Amino acid sequence: MTAQEGDLYQFLGGGSTDTDEVVTASSVMGLSTAWACVNLLAGTQASLSLDVYRKDERRIKMPAPDHPLQAVLDDPNADQTPVDFWEMMCLSLELWGNAYARIGRRQDGSIISLTPIRPEIMQVKRAQSGHLEYRWHDGQSQVADEDNIFHIRGHGGDPMGGMSTLSWNRSTFGTAQAIERAANRTFVNGIRAPGALVADKQLTPEQMMTAEKRITDKYAGAMNAGRPLLLNSDFKWQQISFNPEEAQMLESRGFSVEQICRVFGVPPFMVGHTEKVTSFGSGLEQQILGFQKFTLRKRLKKIEQSIRKQLLTVDDRRQGYTVSFNLEDLLRGDSRARSDFYRALLDGGVITINEVRALEGLPPVEGGDIPRMQMQNVPISEAKGKGGASPEEQQ
Repeated sequence: MTAQEGDLYQFLGGGSTDTDEVVTASSVMGLSTAWACVNLLAGTQASLSLDVYRKDERRIKMPAPDHPLQAVLDDPNADQTPVDFWEMMCLSLELWGNAYARIGRRQDGSIISLTPIRPEIMQVKRAQSGHLEYRWHDGQSQVADEDNIFHIRGHGGDPMGGMSTLSWNRSTFGTAQAIERAANRTFVNGIRAPGALVADKQLTPEQMMTAEKRITDKYAGAMNAGRPLLLNSDFKWQQISFNPEEAQMLESRGFSVEQICRVFGVPPFMVGHTEKVTSFGSGLEQQILGFQKFTLRKRLKKIEQSIRKQLLTVDDRRQGYTVSFNLEDLLRGDSRARSDFYRALLDGGVITINEVRALEGLPPVEGGDIPRMQMQNVPISEAKGKGGASPEEQQ
């Protein structure tokens, strides 16, 4: 690879590795494990509801659907749905460590749209004024200041940009690509035979060609699979066992799956790698909870804080406006967990029956706006006996 090609790959977030594999976004996403991890992370985050709230003087957070930013979050631009927009932004974060969107504004300065920009074409630098300057080329050269670019930074926290997963884990992805390429070559160039026909004596070239032709004509192809093999007294069948090199290749492929999952913080079983994973429900449930707490939470928090800092005005923040993802959306596919969640809130008087019905898309009922609490834990002196009488009244 020439120096010019190396600069290009570096600009695109990739580059060569010790295995001579060129790592780019396309090559990494060609790995099934990386595809599954990024699809899981980006898809899960994009599917969560993102709403504007306002905290009152008691720090109680209430929905604020009338805030102008809510309309932008519900319809970011003319071409994308909210899921499309956030999936692209989250995918950019996972691979390049940065996500960018052009902020469209009305004449009064209020936000009207968010249009994503591919991170591989973006360049960020600090202008002499101290502000960040963004330059990119999408058919024509574009430049904008930090007030007109929505920038979510990934791991690292550098104002100029987050750390690129493609660059910092190039060796891991390169090794996985090399193992995958070696496996593909094995199947393309050298399909392993299940056994061999061994002759008792040396065959002439003509006899070898005749034997190979007869075997190929009679037994090759899917239609002849399982057909009995007839041998004369001059041949014997010798089974070929699974050699250590092939077994080691399978182990290496399994190890690369675990390495890629470790890079993205995804439990291997969530992308279909169930080797060495317990099948007991409690073990998987704990791993899913860990995924939500330690992998998703950090990513969602970065997005929420970026929106509050860049898309809400100073007056909005002073008035208590904020933005949050609704993690309860993750319970929509688990009826039992959702039922237990609602029951605990209802029994504790935290929410009302009508609030639960609203979350489930059901109409309110009469008397359902009053919080209720269980009253079984009362002092013995206040406990009622049969007929509603206290122990003293029953005597």
